[in-house]
Amino acid sequence: MLLWGLAIGALLGFVLADFASWGAVIGGIIGLGALRWLRTVVRDEIAALIDDERQTVDDIAGRRVDAALAQLRAAMMAGATVAPPATAARMPSIRTAPPVPAPEPQPLPQPEPEPSPPPEPEPESWLALGLGAVRGWIFGGNTIVRVGLVMLFVGLSFLARYAAMAGLFPIEMRLALVAAVGIALLVIGFLRRTARPDFALALQGAGVAVLYLVIFGAARFYDLLPLLPAFALMLLVCTLGCALALLQGSQILALAAFVGGFAVPLLLGGEGSSVGLFGYYAVLNVAALVLVWRTGWRLLGLIAFFATFGVMGAWVAADYTPAEYATTQAFLALFMLVHVSMAVALARARPGALGLVVDTTLLFGPALAGLGIQIAITDHLELGAAFSALGFAALYLVTAALLKRRGGPSHALMIDALLAIGVGALTLAVPLALGAEWTSSVWAIEGAAAVWVGRRQARWLPRLFGVALAAVATFLFVGAIGDNVSALPIVGRNTLGAAMIAAALLLMAWWLRAPLPVAASRWAGLHADVERMLPSPLFLAGFGMGSLAIALEAGRRAPALVTGDPPLPALAQGIQPLVVMLGVLASAAAALWAGRRLAWPVATWPSRATLPLLALVFLGRANTGHFVLERPDILFWLPALGLHILCLRRNDADGAPLAVQRPGHVGGVWLGAAMLANGLWLGIDRARLWDSGWAAVVFLASGTAVLALLAVVAGRGNRDDAAAGLRWPLDIHAIAYWWQAALPVAALVWSGALLVAFTANGNAEPLPYIPLLNPVDLVLALALGTLLLWQRCLATADPQPALAAALAGRAGTLLLAATAFLVANSVWLRLAHQYLGVAWSADAMLADPTVQAGLAIFWSLLALGVMLVAQRRGLRPLWLGGAGLLGAVVVKLLLVDLSSAEGGQRIIAFIGVGVLMLVVGYFVPLPPKPREEAA
Repeated sequence: MLLWGLAIGALLGFVLADFASWGAVIGGIIGLGALRWLRTVVRDEIAALIDDERQTVDDIAGRRVDAALAQLRAAMMAGATVAPPATAARMPSIRTAPPVPAPEPQPLPQPEPEPSPPPEPEPESWLALGLGAVRGWIFGGNTIVRVGLVMLFVGLSFLARYAAMAGLFPIEMRLALVAAVGIALLVIGFLRRTARPDFALALQGAGVAVLYLVIFGAARFYDLLPLLPAFALMLLVCTLGCALALLQGSQILALAAFVGGFAVPLLLGGEGSSVGLFGYYAVLNVAALVLVWRTGWRLLGLIAFFATFGVMGAWVAADYTPAEYATTQAFLALFMLVHVSMAVALARARPGALGLVVDTTLLFGPALAGLGIQIAITDHLELGAAFSALGFAALYLVTAALLKRRGGPSHALMIDALLAIGVGALTLAVPLALGAEWTSSVWAIEGAAAVWVGRRQARWLPRLFGVALAAVATFLFVGAIGDNVSALPIVGRNTLGAAMIAAALLLMAWWLRAPLPVAASRWAGLHADVERMLPSPLFLAGFGMGSLAIALEAGRRAPALVTGDPPLPALAQGIQPLVVMLGVLASAAAALWAGRRLAWPVATWPSRATLPLLALVFLGRANTGHFVLERPDILFWLPALGLHILCLRRNDADGAPLAVQRPGHVGGVWLGAAMLANGLWLGIDRARLWDSGWAAVVFLASGTAVLALLAVVAGRGNRDDAAAGLRWPLDIHAIAYWWQAALPVAALVWSGALLVAFTANGNAEPLPYIPLLNPVDLVLALALGTLLLWQRCLATADPQPALAAALAGRAGTLLLAATAFLVANSVWLRLAHQYLGVAWSADAMLADPTVQAGLAIFWSLLALGVMLVAQRRGLRPLWLGGAGLLGAVVVKLLLVDLSSAEGGQRIIAFIGVGVLMLVVGYFVPLPPKPREEAA
């Protein structure tokens, strides 16, 4: 129902507003409110009717029960036995008895219905939330008045639009009439402020909005007012609204006035001076400070903050020039004083259990936004940013000192917050003067020192400050990495800075690895809960920064020997990724050793994630044309793979979770297959065989070799009792090798066999082409044999995974047989291409009659062989499969060969197939059914 109201109202509003979009919005809101009100009224009426009916039924039932009880009581008092009407005719007489006291009627127990659980509320969408906010404004107070104001506002808009289109009045008169309506709303609302407060405030708010609208339209759209007088008029309206709000104690009215006042420059625009703009905002900010100081209205302070610093930040980013520094600096200083005073004023008005409550948004927000603007406007000055940070530190530290002297103990939280901002700004002055790289490393060491002091003194606040400072230092360093030029290794500002931060983070992780004592306070308890989660992230961050130091050193450049020349790489660019890979792997192995010796589990975590680094470097090197087996790559890959295997073995020996270790083993198999293919590619590249069949089978050959190794070696552990007696890693991860790692490899071998069979033409250069003895046919045969070998491994597995059972059963056998059939057909196609000169393309093969005749004869021979084997072994289903293949041959002859083949090809095809079918019918009869099936 509400949706219908929204839709109908939007449609009517759209039409009445001359198809303007704002009419649809306002009409939808009104329609939604009207339908909601109507639904409420209807529901109330229905509920009232149901209550009346229920009351009537209860009254009738009560009267009937009372009458029956009275009749029974009278009969019993008279001493008569009253028989039911159905048995009264069968009773001979009514026997009198002495009067017996009538027992009190006992009410029958009524079972209480079980309360049904309340339905769970459905989550509201953003549209429902938005409509809820609108609905809350319309129905939150005097609904009729608010809806009437909306209707009035829309009606005035319609009137102005109609008058403009019809040309009834001059534009000055139209705007004057609308302004008169706004003034009338203000006057009526002010006069009714005592008798009807809600009604009066709504009228006054609408009047302020109408006046803003009139002034804005006169200045912006119709050029009836210059910008400066329009500014003054809007400021007057804002002042009037603030005065009315203060007089009546209405925060909503003040908010409406200030929102309009701050929006004046945005509405009027223009190319005015920044002095005028910020002078106007200065007046509004001082007025807002006075109101906040007297009333404690927090929303007023928020509007002043977001409007002032938002507009000033946007202006500085877009239009600021160094010539305007003096005035901009003066206004920014004024705004900072106003908003610091406003934060103190709000704290005075909001007492709490632990003292005066600090408004974090209005205290920290101006500090962050103001410091950003301050640094931006002093960018042209030498050390301007550093002195800006010192100035902000002085502002907040002086304010804290004054508040401590005059505020009393209730301002303790505010003083601590001011001190934190002041110390933070003072600390920030160091990097702004010295450079981010060195400063961030100094901060990290300072943070580690603070954590150490807090640990020794059992104080949580220094530990919190130290961790936060180290985190800021880390982010600052990463974002400030610049030119990595240094004449000496390791001691360059980038490498050394990252190493210092890594050392600080690792020290903090070590110091915080066990819970530390804290004070018995709520904040200390909350910090203790957070601190317990910090050691692991701190260690990982420290290890990451150490790895970054290795990468920065590998990418370091040395100054040029000749002035003016660009810096030279300290290491050859080709080996930089390899150096990083080996350095990080060595660090992970060292951390694993330290973690085992020091009983520090988190230190072993990096050694469990070495495979992604290996894979990433391998892919990057392969993509740039490098090979694993060539120098210098092989000199790095051998120790890197050794460290990877060492980490896997040590972690398995320590009982690391299988879910963590298995990916390293499984992914290692896949990486090994890719490396084997990369090595074969090296041979192809050195022999210059890129356009031959040798290059076509590289990936298939590597996958086949890996799958054969998994089936033969890891397949020995396909039973739990057999795997327990094998050596590492099969004693723990046998199933990970013969099943989890082998399954994707087998899928690639199967799909690769089909791809190679019908894309490789059999070119065996520099050797001659020999059917079945060329590289393509040999590798295809090996691939099929390896798939069969792996299938046998799955068939004998115990326990057997669900999918493994399907692959080892009839479905897998049929899939493998179909693959073998297709591969066998491709042998004839390659023979026809190499010996008969048929073009290696699908169209040429399909159109060539010799190829088609050969396929028919080959299918017939294959069917004959299958049926012969089936007949000798009594496999009736297999014989039927061969017969089906013969039927396919007949269909192919009739539909394909009969129309395309000519002369000798047609004769050979039909005669050959006919003879073979006769041979089958005579020598290979259908095997009999088994005795049980025949019975």
